[in-house]
Amino acid sequence: MKIQLACLIAAVVLQQHAMGQIVYQLPFASSGNTIELAVSNSSVRATSNVTVSLQDAPDWLQFIEREHAISSLAAGEEQSTAFVFSVAQSAPVGVERALTFKIGDAKGESWTKEIRVSVSPPERFELFQNYPNPFNPTTAISYQLPAGGQVSLRIYNLIGQEVTVLVDEERPAGFHTQSWNASAFPSGMYIYQLTAQSNGQERRIVRKTMMLVK
Repeated sequence: MKIQLACLIAAVVLQQHAMGQIVYQLPFASSGNTIELAVSNSSVRATSNVTVSLQDAPDWLQFIEREHAISSLAAGEEQSTAFVFSVAQSAPVGVERALTFKIGDAKGESWTKEIRVSVSPPERFELFQNYPNPFNPTTAISYQLPAGGQVSLRIYNLIGQEVTVLVDEERPAGFHTQSWNASAFPSGMYIYQLTAQSNGQERRIVRKTMMLVK
């Protein structure tokens, strides 16, 4: 995904074109996303040592670089800076957050640009392999939900008996991790099943490769 923004350096202060309250939707668990800031010098004089820096962002956005420098901008010139980032799998879905950029020049003038982003839900309903596996006595089970709803995560033995319920509640869309401490259970192979109900539909995934070794 590429977000393009325009920043205008005026003769005395740094200003912006009005852009409204846009909320940019970021793809879930994605990489190679770009925020591109086009910095323009509207003054009749050149300016130098312009810096564009990321001041504030949620920790689930992982930026390759947080600052870019433009050595000089001639009168009327425009140059672009690109901030490349990835969206962590653990990012909250549908939660609006602000990113703040600061633009400054050699004269000490500065201006702050805020943009708002939100992460789109994952496209697939998915249950991941537990980790570690084999394990003793604790393991983690992760799953992702394209929509929020009632979720159950249950553990069974190989003859189909339910041994424990790890989750049985409403969960929002996004990525989730649940741990299981199996210290009270015997060694062996276990089955884990994820069921989710949302929008009148039920989805279910079963895995059979969870090995407890004591």
